[in-house]
Amino acid sequence: MAQCVQSVQEFVQDSFVPMVAVLCSEEAERVTRKNNLNFAELLRPFCRLTSEGHIRDPNNQLQVVKNLRICVNNLMTSPTTTSTSPSPAQRQLLSDVVLSCQPQESAVTNVVMAGDYELNFSVTTPWFEAYRENFLQSMPASDHEFLNHYLACLLVVSSTEAVPVEQFLKLSQEQHRIQHSGEYTNPKWFIPNTLKYYVLLHDMCEGDEQRADLVYEDMKQRYGSQGCYLLKMNSRTFSANVDEQIPDPWSQYLHKNNLHNQVNIANSSTCTGFSTMYSLSDEMSSSLDPLQLDSSMANLHNLSAVHADLKKGAKDSNSPACAAGSHGACLTLNDHDYIRQFIQEFTFRGLLPHIEKTIRQLNDQLVSRKGLSRSLFTATKKWFGGGKAPEKSISEPKSTFGLLYPPEAPELQIRKMADLCLLVQHYDLAYSCYHTAKKDFLSDQAMLYAAGALEMAAVSAFLQGGASRPYPAHYMDTAIQTYRDVCKNMVLAERCALLSAEILKSQGKYSDAATLLIKMTSEDSDLRSALLLEQAAHCFINMRNPMVRKFAFHMILSGHRFSKAGQRRHALRCYCQAMQVYKERGWSLAEDHINFTIGRQSFTLRQPEDAVTAFRQILINDSRQTAKQQGAFLREYLYVYKVILLNNALSPCSLLPQLPLPCIHSSATRVYFGHERRLAEGEKQAATHVSLDQEYDQDLSAMWCHLEEQLVASANGGVVPGNFQPTQCCLNSQTDNLRHPLAVVEEPIIVEVTFRNPLKVSLALSSLSLLWRFTVDGSSSSNEMTEETITNEETSAVGVGNMNKYALRNCDLFSPFRNHIDFLLFTDQQTLDLMVRGKQDLNILGPRLNLTKEDKMSVRHGPDRRLNPIITPPMPLMEVFFLQFPTALLCGEIRKAYVEFCNVSGVALCGLRVVSTHAAFFTFGSQATTPLSPTSAENCSAYKTLATPLQRTSEATESLVSAADFRQPSGVIEIPIDGSILQPGQSTQLPLWLRGPDQEGVHEINFLFYYESAEKGLKISHRVLRHTVFICASRSLSIQASACRSSVPPHHCLDEKGSSGTLVFIDVENINTNEGGVREFHIVQVSSSSQHWRLHKYINPNKDKECKLGSRERAKLCFRAARCKPSEGTLTTSKAVKKYTFSDLSLGNEQIISSTTPCGDFFFRCLTLETQEAYGASSRISSVSRSQGSIPTENRSSDLTDIAKECSELDLNIIVIWKAYVVEDNKQLILEGQLHVALQTIGKEASSLTAKEEAQEMVLLKFKSDLPPPVILPSAEFCQLIKTNLHYPETCTHPFVQESLCLVPVTLTLSNCSLAQVDVIIDLRHKSTSPESLEVHSSFAWVGQTQYKLQLKPKEVLCLTLQACFLQAGVYNLNTPRVFAKPSEQSTMCETSQQTATPALIVISDA
Repeated sequence: MAQCVQSVQEFVQDSFVPMVAVLCSEEAERVTRKNNLNFAELLRPFCRLTSEGHIRDPNNQLQVVKNLRICVNNLMTSPTTTSTSPSPAQRQLLSDVVLSCQPQESAVTNVVMAGDYELNFSVTTPWFEAYRENFLQSMPASDHEFLNHYLACLLVVSSTEAVPVEQFLKLSQEQHRIQHSGEYTNPKWFIPNTLKYYVLLHDMCEGDEQRADLVYEDMKQRYGSQGCYLLKMNSRTFSANVDEQIPDPWSQYLHKNNLHNQVNIANSSTCTGFSTMYSLSDEMSSSLDPLQLDSSMANLHNLSAVHADLKKGAKDSNSPACAAGSHGACLTLNDHDYIRQFIQEFTFRGLLPHIEKTIRQLNDQLVSRKGLSRSLFTATKKWFGGGKAPEKSISEPKSTFGLLYPPEAPELQIRKMADLCLLVQHYDLAYSCYHTAKKDFLSDQAMLYAAGALEMAAVSAFLQGGASRPYPAHYMDTAIQTYRDVCKNMVLAERCALLSAEILKSQGKYSDAATLLIKMTSEDSDLRSALLLEQAAHCFINMRNPMVRKFAFHMILSGHRFSKAGQRRHALRCYCQAMQVYKERGWSLAEDHINFTIGRQSFTLRQPEDAVTAFRQILINDSRQTAKQQGAFLREYLYVYKVILLNNALSPCSLLPQLPLPCIHSSATRVYFGHERRLAEGEKQAATHVSLDQEYDQDLSAMWCHLEEQLVASANGGVVPGNFQPTQCCLNSQTDNLRHPLAVVEEPIIVEVTFRNPLKVSLALSSLSLLWRFTVDGSSSSNEMTEETITNEETSAVGVGNMNKYALRNCDLFSPFRNHIDFLLFTDQQTLDLMVRGKQDLNILGPRLNLTKEDKMSVRHGPDRRLNPIITPPMPLMEVFFLQFPTALLCGEIRKAYVEFCNVSGVALCGLRVVSTHAAFFTFGSQATTPLSPTSAENCSAYKTLATPLQRTSEATESLVSAADFRQPSGVIEIPIDGSILQPGQSTQLPLWLRGPDQEGVHEINFLFYYESAEKGLKISHRVLRHTVFICASRSLSIQASACRSSVPPHHCLDEKGSSGTLVFIDVENINTNEGGVREFHIVQVSSSSQHWRLHKYINPNKDKECKLGSRERAKLCFRAARCKPSEGTLTTSKAVKKYTFSDLSLGNEQIISSTTPCGDFFFRCLTLETQEAYGASSRISSVSRSQGSIPTENRSSDLTDIAKECSELDLNIIVIWKAYVVEDNKQLILEGQLHVALQTIGKEASSLTAKEEAQEMVLLKFKSDLPPPVILPSAEFCQLIKTNLHYPETCTHPFVQESLCLVPVTLTLSNCSLAQVDVIIDLRHKSTSPESLEVHSSFAWVGQTQYKLQLKPKEVLCLTLQACFLQAGVYNLNTPRVFAKPSEQSTMCETSQQTATPALIVISDA
């Protein structure tokens, strides 16, 4: 139970005190009414004695009486009989006591830590103490006990009476009539010979003091000095000093006395009225409709006013203390002392001696009736046990729960004696008497009397103190059960339970106390059940191991019973305390019930804000209620919410309350800066850019950032500025939101908000708009801006299901200063025919901080400024449109399209650039090489063409081109617009050549356009525009090329330009499977481009046949390549410009100039990508080489590599130009395209199709890095230093019969292919073991010198004459000499075997 102000001993002791009646004359009443008090109220604050009293027991033992309190009441008669339950008037007045006692805001609270629960609740429950005290005081006197019977009567007469003695006589006769006439059942008197104490009241301001003294002397003569008293009072007049402060000790006692008086009046006169009002109150509280709370509350208010009037009338007619003015206004502090002295004199000289005398008389009567010893203390067990049955007359009434004893019955005399001993704190004797009476009552089956004896025996045993006799809790349990179940008297059972619970609590038996209190709950009294359940809950929380959930559960039960009893404030308090346990613990249904009840009670108590908060909690949590129940919750919330809006009369856009629904997924909010994407206009296809329909992809974002870095670096001289920040048009939870985003004035900001409806009831939202706070740069305060600054766009009505996203267009900004904007959501919500208006804050938490120790130990979030943009001055805005842009291409197909650039802003733009993830996919061409030939226009070709005569030649047409005319750094293309500036409203259209990717499949190609403002120094340095296209590439041709040195000796194969030849073989295969209606491919031209080599001549056996390829057909083309002259190629002496030689070999009736746009552009773009890849690989190899050797070794290895590469390096780029004939919609179209093959090395095949990368095999994890392998020069690079040729007769006839040896002369030609001097060793003793040589006869030998050591100068050709000796006829392979060579400068290097030519077969026949 909760803590009480009094100790348990004080509470139990004060529950049973001597009762004293007061009977005053009218004149005495008038004297006391000057102080706004009656005589009983005047004495009440002084009824507790401050000094000890003494009595002697029947054994003449002195007993000390400490801290005694007496109860003084006005003598009021009532004809009613004792009831077993409180009357309706008593219930209502007890309810008023509880209602008037509410917890104070500054009351001491107790914080209980139980596990992970932290509960905060009030330590004390003053409303329960007030109820308990008033309940005990209002208990009617009963016949089975005498504790509430009057022991004495104060007869009060004023000294101003004419004959005071006669007034005393009248009052004495009146008291005697009331006690003995039998007309009144109440009040009840303890014994027939009631103590009468005569008090003469003297008013110091009116009466004659001497006369009063004389009358008092006469009284002492008549009644004895111990039976009368002269009380002087009213020493202070109204004209006295008003500044003197006199304490008022009566205020805290008045309402307690009024309760008892009003109960008695209500029972006789106003009982019906109170009963009717109580029933109305109960009926109203049970049938209250939340949607009609206004009218219901009005009815409740009217009933409360009637109730107040009834109570006021009762107080005015019976309690003068309620009149206007303060209490005790005519009393001084000396008068206070006089009253206190009077109480002490009356108690010590009148009341206690009377009680002592009565105890002795009862003891003597009992002993004499039993015929036993004079002393009760020396009696045996038979004294009071086993006697005859109580004397009863024939007409004696019976009760359903036992006998009714006559007043003179010995059992009742024992009970009287026990009660007197209890009242004067003689607990040992009282326990003995109660114990004896209990046996007699039980033997007679007088259960009501037995229960009373058991109850008081337990109380006496507890008040004895010490360890001599333990508290008999089973006595109390038996008494409660008897009162409740047998006697059906809930009033006595409740008193017994209140006493026992306090005693058990003092002994730490909280579980037993809680069980007892819970058993006392019933349906007959909601108020009692509520109070007892609350105390039981406090017992659970005050246990050694607090039972938190039981505390909360019984608090909810208590709150429910408080609500039924009309105690709404207490019900609300109980539910709020229980909510501390159930909140956020997974008890969703319990939370819903508690919040719903709190909301209803708060609204009934005129606390709509608290009601809205409670209903809000029901709606924002994930409810497990049914749709019907959720609809009821939502209806309650909307009704209360609407009442708040009507009461506050809020304007639509200021101080709007928060709406709990729909739930906003704040982190999913996306903010888009700028205009939305324009749709296609006719044939124009607008750039895709960024839109809210696109999902965020981190890899794509990194790709766009990399492209933007390339553009920014190109615009700033190849260097990215340190303050560079990538452009973010759409911000979300995954973007970098640490900085304020930049928005441009007069451009819209679109906010996409994600709503979630946690309910199963649909919500209808209308008039959604954004609220903002606009701060001008430099101002110290934030002001709400008008529509002239920011325009807002509302959405139409929408419905919210489970999860929906809505883009809210907001604010065209017209201020050119630096500003900040914060956004809120403003909406109208309509559900179940109730529409309310409110707002929701867009509060976005930044990323979780996890850097410092404090961040890791707590939950901290960084800033997220996506909703706080900075407004910048106007910037240019460009739109891009594409015309005739294809969606499908053949691999390598060339298509011409157009792109249109439009400046839709009021600011000029410049610095237009573009970069793409596929640089080889497009080109804008070069202004100097744009094809404008009439032939191309006539044939609808994208190439620049020239007509050729029908008699085609096999010689190539050559042209020299500088790479600087086509290449641009870092893959960024500067878009060539006239004047380099696009004025506001101006647009321009440029041609755009496209080339299909070399790999088939769907390709995602991204473009990023870059432009700047013509005005410099702005906050935004540049703007970008994104465009993404998807191209489906279909297979066309497969090109495989290889090169080998011609076997013709150099002096035989010199052409007219004096260069030795190399053969180039090109295999062309049609790998298209009739996709797109392609019928056949025509190879119209083969071109080459290189700094060192060129295609010189086309070797065609069938010169009149065109090269046409159907599906899956293949053709092989042969060309002769020659080196470029030094004057035509490579670098000049100044190393300023790289020159490329383009060689065109036409296979049709027209010639395409490959050195112009678009052929040259795409060639150089592809070449640039290959060069970058090769450069990256070589840089990695060189870095490894540098980390593994010294500088001299590196230089030496580099020289050797260069020498070796010069022999086998070719560096010849082949361009195959084709045309495809396509049938589409019964029309024949001609497509054209080009494929590139790069021949880098002689003898190594190259293809236009890149091989697919195979998946890497899993490698075991190594914890120790391997040593780097030593650099080994590949021998293949030194196998091409020397070229060998054998010259001999193909057949030879020799008569072996005549001459056994056949000698054949053979000439060995050695050609130095390198530019360095080479040492050569020729070994003729070597015999080949290759499979080709084993197939022929090998029985021949070289005769003469079999080993040569020679030295060849750069490009030198040397011939050696050898002799081959044959022993028999046959076919022989003469290619057996082994040639070794090495550079002459490398003295430490071993010779490397040179690659031999094809087998040299000779036929030897016998003559």
